[in-house]
Amino acid sequence: MSMTRTESDPMSTASPDLHVYDTTLRDGAQQEGLNLSVADKLVIARQLDELGVGYIEGGWPGANPKDTEFFARAQRELSLRNATLAAFGATRRAGSSADADPLVRALLDSGASVVTLVAKSHARHVEQALRTTLEENLAMIRDTVTFLRGEGRRVFLDAEHFFDGYRLDRAYALECVRAAAESGAEVVALCDTNGGMLPAQVADVVRDVIDSTGARVGIHCHNDTGCAVANSMAAVDAGATHVQGTVNGYGERTGNANILTLVSNLQIKQGMPLLEPARLREATRISHAISEVTNVPPYSRQPYVGSSAFAHKAGLHASALKVDPDLYQHTDPAFVGNSMRTLVSDMAGRASIELKAKEMGVDLTDQTELVAAVLAEVKELELRGWTFDAADASFELLLRKHLGQGVTYFDVESWRVITDAREAGEATSEATVKLTAGGTRHVATGEGNGPVNALDHALRVALIGVYPELDRLELVDFRVRILDASHGTDAITRVLIETSDGTTTWQTVGVAPNIVEASWRALVDGITYGLTRQGVPAR
Repeated sequence: MSMTRTESDPMSTASPDLHVYDTTLRDGAQQEGLNLSVADKLVIARQLDELGVGYIEGGWPGANPKDTEFFARAQRELSLRNATLAAFGATRRAGSSADADPLVRALLDSGASVVTLVAKSHARHVEQALRTTLEENLAMIRDTVTFLRGEGRRVFLDAEHFFDGYRLDRAYALECVRAAAESGAEVVALCDTNGGMLPAQVADVVRDVIDSTGARVGIHCHNDTGCAVANSMAAVDAGATHVQGTVNGYGERTGNANILTLVSNLQIKQGMPLLEPARLREATRISHAISEVTNVPPYSRQPYVGSSAFAHKAGLHASALKVDPDLYQHTDPAFVGNSMRTLVSDMAGRASIELKAKEMGVDLTDQTELVAAVLAEVKELELRGWTFDAADASFELLLRKHLGQGVTYFDVESWRVITDAREAGEATSEATVKLTAGGTRHVATGEGNGPVNALDHALRVALIGVYPELDRLELVDFRVRILDASHGTDAITRVLIETSDGTTTWQTVGVAPNIVEASWRALVDGITYGLTRQGVPAR
């Protein structure tokens, strides 16, 4: 691909000159219907770190108990190799002092080396929402930035509603930027909070802010006009050196600038070395893996990383593509880890299999036939609805099977679940499991507040005598997705189960027309992986 290879291939190292700042865990989590647990946020943070973003905004400690817990656990459990964790918070309250403000103190307690403060830059918001004076708001900015800098923190500032505020009162909006920069804020991100701007407008304002204040300017765009990515790129063209966005464009209302699209555009199209090329090639996989964690179905037509981004159906297209892929593609899909498709297929390739295997400590170099066999099974399963991007444990079990290292801890004879609804409106489930383990047939019953919970209890009762190591394992999360709603109750169901041994967690997947059967498959994989992980032999 002669045209596109000159776009991206020469880049070998990431550039520190432009910040790539991800706010999926904070602003993205404000999307309607999206609710992330602390465990979810830790998983996503690791994926973002693997992508190679410069900064990960973890949330608002002190204002949100879940975010406070996230930062506490992050200090113990999160080891970032590429990204810096940032805590989000607000300037001090009007009439108080920064050192005495409990929410400002919570930012220090978070342990984050970078603090991103949100501050009003819209005169009407200051007077009507904050109910304070314009001068006091400037003092709030100066005092909070100065205090945090004095405590050894790097400070970024999000100038909320900046573009609307600039339109209302340019002088005051610029004064807010100066107050932050002169007090020690490294970056002042101009926020299109209402998402109503257009690219040319953004570019004009960014140029004026830089010329008038000399501050380092960033950009934070929402997508209410469908221009969040375009607006962010216009800001960069105008001199912004800090871009904010969310994976898959998550966010309030119509979402934020999609960080994957934005980075791909800047790197592939404009030659800006933001991410190491090898990490950019993980963009598709990471997009889909995070989608599984959020339980938000991936948008197939998402630029660059969508399953349809490089899919070709028309015969005219297919015939031309055989001659030269450039004829119907704007870039090489391999740059972002995607692939050209002329038929419906999964996202995996041989390199993906080898990479995942390597992460698990298995070297598949020169094992061409084995890789091909694993890939063929992955493709077959994914065409039936399975996904391994968010279920590495299930993939490892599949790989071990092909390597001849699979362990069968028990043989299932049958299982069943009965759900009983009481007059009070409460429903309880009872499960019976029949299996053979340790050379003995076991029949066990378990109760739970749902069929999966009951099956989990029954399986443990049946196995605990043979495998006491199961006592360490706990089912911690359960997600269901209907894959083909057009068939109603006959639709295929995918279930993802997260299991923990108290120190780490793993995800397994099951697919079946019946939700309980899909759950059972994921449950069995979760227990099998947990025992395998402990090195327990079959008994």
